[in-house]
Amino acid sequence: MIQGLSGNHLHWGEPFLEALEPGFELILYDHRGIGHSSGADQAYSIADLAGDGAGLLDVLQVESAHVLGVSMGGMVAQELALRHADRVRTLALGCTYAGGPGSARTDPAIVKRLAELFLSGQVGAAMQEGMRFNLSRSYAADPANLEPFKRIAAELPTTVDVMLAQLQAIGAHDTSGRLHEISAPALIVHGSEDQILPVSNARAIAERMPHAQLEILDGVGHLFWWERPHESARLVRELAGAVPVGQ
Repeated sequence: MIQGLSGNHLHWGEPFLEALEPGFELILYDHRGIGHSSGADQAYSIADLAGDGAGLLDVLQVESAHVLGVSMGGMVAQELALRHADRVRTLALGCTYAGGPGSARTDPAIVKRLAELFLSGQVGAAMQEGMRFNLSRSYAADPANLEPFKRIAAELPTTVDVMLAQLQAIGAHDTSGRLHEISAPALIVHGSEDQILPVSNARAIAERMPHAQLEILDGVGHLFWWERPHESARLVRELAGAVPVGQ
């Protein structure tokens, strides 16, 4: 399970994890410089982060795994499936993009607002403001839904340097011309109200992966697995269940 920009293992949320746990051994980890992982002293690419994922499987002695990547983690998962195809049993890509022609980045106004807060040292305010963009309006309207994110930010804060390094890696990401090479059974999930990476990205990926299943969750924001944990888990379970044991 590969998290996105500034995300750590806590950002999966217990409802989603509990819905996935039956029948699976879940592998959660933090990207370099995030959560409990050690820091990074030089720039890195999305492909480098995919190498980290493959290296983790080596250390854990896991020959292959069902891979779920969300947002930036979905970009990492794409590179993992392309560069280490034998390690990927199934590939679930959530709220992500491939780069290249046909892809849509975050609204510049949103980027500008969050950058101003981060660069002025208001990391907490930036994270709180970011939730407004990461969730659908209806979900974010309930203050109780925001509490878990506040607790996570307090327990495992993210630094500005790490955010900038990850954004630099995202800026160079482009798998658009190679997605047709992915042979693993695949699922693409996206919320219709995603403000961080518009839903058109899911359709652009699906066009390049004609055998992938496309699921658009109506009325859902970027963090679809928080808003619809049970439905999201069901989709992942069904994808994994379509692969016979031993293959």
